[in-house]
Parts: sequence; C-alpha cells; structure tokens
Amino acid sequence: MKYTEDHEWLRLEGDLVVVGITEHAAEQLGDVVFVELPELETQVAKGDEVCVIESVKAASDILAPLDGEVVEVNDNLSATPSLVNEDPAGDAWFFKLKIDDLSVLDEFMTEDEYKDFIA
Repeated sequence: MKYTEDHEWLRLEGDLVVVGITEHAAEQLGDVVFVELPELETQVAKGDEVCVIESVKAASDILAPLDGEVVEVNDNLSATPSLVNEDPAGDAWFFKLKIDDLSVLDEFMTEDEYKDFIA
C-alpha cells in the first residue's frame, strides 16, 4: 500500500489502483454522513476533485492521486457512509482507477514514511 500527502491510500489490485482515505484522515473528519462518488468511466487527472465527503465537522474533497479512468466505485459508501469511519483502509475504498503506468506508484510514500509524515 502507498500513501499520498492528501491522506489517501493506494492499493494495487491486479492492474487497477484502489483509492481510499487513511485512518488518520477518517479520524480528522469525524463521523462521515455523506459520500458523493465519481461516475464510472470518468477520466481524471491528478489533483482533480473526484469525491466529496461530508462529516459532522466539514465537507472535504477527495482528489485524484493519479491520471486515469474510474472503472469501479464503492456503492456501499453511498448507502453506508459510516463505513469510512469503521474500516477506512478496508471496505471503505472509494474508487478504482485504471492507469497507464503503474510504476508511478513508486513516487508515493510507504506506510513507514506516511507514519513519519503524520507524526
């Protein structure tokens, strides 16, 4: 698993990149009450706003960590946004991206580097 400075995690699953937010980010948000997911087959560029999360504290955007195409979204989050708080690094993934060059994942932080980043 890799991590971004925007507190997203990236997990390689076959040739797709699964994107979610870290436990640290979920804790900072507080209780999540709404998640707006991207539409399938949306082309995104790194830094594009892809999802919106609303919590009892604030609304936050999830940014695309990479250029790619959204090929799957986690519809469970629309029905049960609290999954983001319950299992941020597991069942609460947001979307899956198909990207051209998987080697770009090497540019992101490892778990230990992310822990140092948030310390």
